[in-house]
Amino acid sequence: MIPPSKQLIVVTPVYEDLEASAILFSELGRTFNGKVFVCAVDDGSVRFPLGGVGLTQAGISGVVLKLRRNVGHQRAISIGMGFVETHIHEHQRVIVMDSDGEDLPETIPNLLKGLEQNDVDVVVAQRKSRVESLRFKFFYAIYKQFFRFMTGHTISFGNFMALKPSSLRRLVAMQELPIHVAGTVLASKLRTKRCPLDRGPRYAGQSKMNFVGLALHGFKGLMIFAEDVLVRVGIACVLIAAVSVLLAMVATALKVMGFATPGWFSVAFGILVLMFLQTGALALMTLLLTGVVRGGSVASPLSNSEFIEEVLWINEGAADLEAPQA
Repeated sequence: MIPPSKQLIVVTPVYEDLEASAILFSELGRTFNGKVFVCAVDDGSVRFPLGGVGLTQAGISGVVLKLRRNVGHQRAISIGMGFVETHIHEHQRVIVMDSDGEDLPETIPNLLKGLEQNDVDVVVAQRKSRVESLRFKFFYAIYKQFFRFMTGHTISFGNFMALKPSSLRRLVAMQELPIHVAGTVLASKLRTKRCPLDRGPRYAGQSKMNFVGLALHGFKGLMIFAEDVLVRVGIACVLIAAVSVLLAMVATALKVMGFATPGWFSVAFGILVLMFLQTGALALMTLLLTGVVRGGSVASPLSNSEFIEEVLWINEGAADLEAPQA
């Protein structure tokens, strides 16, 4: 069980990043002086598996969830959140953060301060500055605009956030959580406050995420709002089909009045007919897919016990092995 004396619970995923995570644990111990409990999720690391040494050396208590296989960054976070949800006390607060150092422990008090307001359920870190390449910043700016256009929501934050127990329980109950944590926060309807924070450099090593992985992560965010995206695509198809019919009527009128040059009418009319047929078919497909998405929204989430192989509790330098918990 998580001791009630621990006011703060930190959930962080770790994948082949032993050195950076050890530095993070040390920084958390120095910043919060033993008032923190860490739930570290070892996402199926093979070369550098996470044990209890880092937490023990940092002088803080915690638990290491060792997964059976690599499940990905977002699902690892959701498994950690689900585990904490079964042990948390009402007076405690939860921080979700990465283990590589880009989420700075010294900025956590700023997030927790926002939770003191009764009308705030979640406080998320909105980046003021990024230690990233110009290429990343360029494509990220395009992605944010595309996300807003396709979903109607603005996404300007990642995994770094502070939660109340009630908010944690709501998010864990959502089947979208393993797909995209930030997108699930938007879809949860929780009262969210954005806190501008700087992003730090990595403690050690290199990022495991490449450009393709980042693009996939971005599209998974759109999957959270699949129904909204499909409806918007369907509306766009209907509008294009309507414009095609209107232009076809104009082309026919020009032909009848004798203003069309030889061969122009047949080419223009054929293109417009093809546009109408294609957009009409796409509109019908989006309606069918919308029904599938809505019908599949009642599926029950997988149990965490299907992924957790070992639960390693670390308390005052002692590590005890427990059976996996559901």
